[in-house]
Amino acid sequence: MTVESDADIAGLKAAGAVVSDVLKRMLDAMRPGMSTLELDQMGAQWLAEAGAKSAPATSYNFPGATCISINEEAAHGIPGPRLIVKGDVVNVDVSAELDGYFADTGGTRIVPPTTPTKTQLVFAARYALDQALKEVRHGAKLNRIGFAIERVARAHKFRVIENLCSHGVGRSLHEEPAHIPGYFDASDTRVMSEGMVITIEPFLSTKSTYADETGDGWTLSGVKGNLSAQFEHTLIITRGAPIVVTHH
Repeated sequence: MTVESDADIAGLKAAGAVVSDVLKRMLDAMRPGMSTLELDQMGAQWLAEAGAKSAPATSYNFPGATCISINEEAAHGIPGPRLIVKGDVVNVDVSAELDGYFADTGGTRIVPPTTPTKTQLVFAARYALDQALKEVRHGAKLNRIGFAIERVARAHKFRVIENLCSHGVGRSLHEEPAHIPGYFDASDTRVMSEGMVITIEPFLSTKSTYADETGDGWTLSGVKGNLSAQFEHTLIITRGAPIVVTHH
């Protein structure tokens, strides 16, 4: 969507505050021995208490309130019986609708103990998001986002999962601009404009540049032994620094 009023900004900020709060609480609640379904049910309850509706559930009939992806799973992991164990790299993606506005956020946490590679992977994914945010302003090319993400991934010797993209958001979960690659695409001539609402979500991994759909029809996984991490914000493009509506 394109923001047209102060009411739009306020609505997006309210939705952003809810998903950010639920994400933080879910990441803090993770414990070894807990199933991903238990963690998701906490998220579902917190969304409901805030008066928000899970976007993947209402928009796509996703079988869960949130997406929880572990280790080799890169995205869209279905909450279920899988138990969280020590050393897991767990990604939680929370997107919801509140009063007609959609916000989308995500974060990754390591269940201790960690390893240098895991720590570095999670750091690099977060840093890629921070660096990409610096490229966002009215009149800049959209491919600056992928350029920044790819630069960070290469510097830390990780790979970008190329078939998972950032996207437009606001009045629905996925809007134009539909695919904002996490790598530099020189042929992409699209330009950011003031008021445009987008997500930025770098997906960095240790081995995979592509995530394949698994047998459940939802979960996207890298190759065996791959680890991946994602961080995500929803933001409004301005003539200066973007308005990030999902601070965590």
